[in-house]
Amino acid sequence: MHDLHEYLNPLNSAEILNDESLTDGQIGSNILKFEDNFPEIEDVNIVIFGVTETRGALVKNEEQGPDIIRKKLYHLHYWHTDVKLADLGNIKCGASLEDTYAAVKIVLSSLLKQNKTVIILGGSHDVTLAQYEAYKTLEKVVEITCIDSAIDIYTDSSLRSENFLLEMLTGEPNLVKHYNHIAFQSYFVHPRMMETLDKLRFDCYRVGVVQENMEEMEPVIRSSDIVSFDVNSIRNSDSPASKMSPNGLNGSEACVLARYAGLSNKLSSFGIFGYRPSFDRDELSAMQIAQMIWYFIDGKNKLLNEADFEVENDFFRFHINFGEIESTFLQSKKTGRWWMQMPDKKYIPCSKNDYFLASNNEIPERWLRFQERDV
Repeated sequence: MHDLHEYLNPLNSAEILNDESLTDGQIGSNILKFEDNFPEIEDVNIVIFGVTETRGALVKNEEQGPDIIRKKLYHLHYWHTDVKLADLGNIKCGASLEDTYAAVKIVLSSLLKQNKTVIILGGSHDVTLAQYEAYKTLEKVVEITCIDSAIDIYTDSSLRSENFLLEMLTGEPNLVKHYNHIAFQSYFVHPRMMETLDKLRFDCYRVGVVQENMEEMEPVIRSSDIVSFDVNSIRNSDSPASKMSPNGLNGSEACVLARYAGLSNKLSSFGIFGYRPSFDRDELSAMQIAQMIWYFIDGKNKLLNEADFEVENDFFRFHINFGEIESTFLQSKKTGRWWMQMPDKKYIPCSKNDYFLASNNEIPERWLRFQERDV
C-alpha cells in the first residue's frame, strides 16, 4: 500500500471556509479531512480528492477549483449519516502532465483496493484517462460512461482534453468492456464518429433523448464502473462556468444523473471535470457541482438499503415470453429498480419500459444491444 499522503496536498479548512463557522448538521462538520494528519478511512464509504491539473486543455492550472467546490459542499446539510465521508485534499501536480496522471493512478488504485467509492473533483476532462489507468493497474475490465456534450475523439486536435478517448478506447492492453456516452449534442459531433462508435457496439445518447427519457439512463449508469462527468454538458444558464453551449442538461438533470451514479453498486469512481472558477459567476457552478455530490451521496445512502439478490422476498418476479424468448424480470421492492434475465441466466440492469415492451411481445433494444456485444 502506498503512503497516499506523499501524493496529496493537505487541506486548510479555515482558508477554504474563509473562517466561516459550520453547524454540527453540515457536511463540513462531519467529513474526515486530511489536514494535519492523514485520516483513518477504514470505515469510510466515499472518499473525495481533487485534481487541479488542466495542462491537457492547454490552460493554466486553476489551483482553487476543488476548494471552491468544497466550500459549497461543506455548507450543505448532512442528511445521510449512514454514509461516512472523507476528503483527502488535492493531488500534487507533477512536473509534467504524465506525472500528475501517475499520481492520480496511484491514489485511486490504492483506494479501489480498499473498496472505497471515490469522487474526483477534477481538472480538465482528460484526467479521465488517469482515472481509467488506475483500473488497468489492477487489471480490472470496466464499463465506462462519459457524460459530455462532445465526444473527445478529435484526432486533429492538439488538446489532450479533446482526444483522450481515442487512447482510452483503442490503447493496448484494452480493458474497456463497454463504453456509454450520455448527453452529446449532435452539432458538436462528426457523423462518421457516431458511425464508428456504433460499429463498436458502444451506446451513445443524444441530449434530447436523455432529457425525454431520463429514467432510461439509470440502468446505463448502474452498469458502469467509471462515470466521468464534464460540467460543460450543463447549459450555460444553469452553470456559468460551462462555456461550451447555451444548450445541454439543466442543473436538476445533472443532479439526477449524479444520484443514479451513487445508486450503482458497481460504480467505484465518479469524476467531475471541467470546472473553471475563472469563468464562474457568483460561484454558481461550484454550487451546482456541490449539489451533484450531495445527490451522489443520497444515491449511495439509498443503495445501502437496497434489496439483496439472494433474498427472493425482496423482489417482485415477472416471468415473460416475448418473441421466442423466455425471461424473468425482477423489481426491487425497496428501490423500484429493474433487472432482466439474459439467455445465459445472468441478470442485467434494465428499466420499467423494457419490462413493458417485453410484456407487449416486443424485444427491448437494451436486450438486443447486450446480446450483440456478448456474442
